[in-house]
Amino acid sequence: MTIAAEIAPHLPYLRRFARALNGSQAGGDSYVVATLEALVADPSTFPRDVPARIALYRTFLKLWSSMPVNMVHPNTAVIRAGAVERNIEALTPRPRQAFLLRTVEGFAPDDVAAILDIPVDEASGLIEQAGREIAEQVATDVLIIEDEPIIALDIETLVQELGHSVTGIARTHKEAVALVARKRPGLVLADIQLADGSSGLEAVAEILQSIDLPVIFITAYPERLLTGDRPEPAFLITKPFQPEAVKAAISQALFFDRRSERKVA
Repeated sequence: MTIAAEIAPHLPYLRRFARALNGSQAGGDSYVVATLEALVADPSTFPRDVPARIALYRTFLKLWSSMPVNMVHPNTAVIRAGAVERNIEALTPRPRQAFLLRTVEGFAPDDVAAILDIPVDEASGLIEQAGREIAEQVATDVLIIEDEPIIALDIETLVQELGHSVTGIARTHKEAVALVARKRPGLVLADIQLADGSSGLEAVAEILQSIDLPVIFITAYPERLLTGDRPEPAFLITKPFQPEAVKAAISQALFFDRRSERKVA
């Protein structure tokens, strides 16, 4: 099997990982493209001693570490200036990589170690360090758009455990818009399919017409968003989700939000 055939199923998820690290779709995709170009130029750099997915992420992160951290698409340069860089600096790069690999991409600790090419105990230490650093970051008001009561309560608990406040839980498009009108949130967590058959995507689109804020989609159908054919969300959680994955996505979304600031005691 060719390298292209081996890595093709994993590319949508590598793009998600790259966006989380970089803070923008275009910037993250620039790194993914550079990785693919490097593999085409020299296929021998693709590790053959580990599974293809681990090899792909290892290759990507080696290239990531060798290039400027502010490598972005020209159209995103203005967005990345200022607060975004300050937020990125709030979480040390290596622990952030380990934490995202573990909680967002779902790699086991030994796989994280294999990707970073370090001992397992060192990888576990990086993940723990990231958790401590994330706990020190910004707090904000969060709107939850979710029609399943138990899932909504689980998400609310996770949000509150991170030190954030929940402005409300909306079960429909109409409820979501009404809650935003009542109190402006700093972050939205949204499902796609809602109780009355309305769309979380449409609710978010309407909200974003009046305010600019980060959004995390939580869905059982990630392939509907990870298409590569249209602007995609930088933050996407697949159901059934791991609590750590939701926490990581919230922290990452706020890190890359250009309006966010450190919580003031």
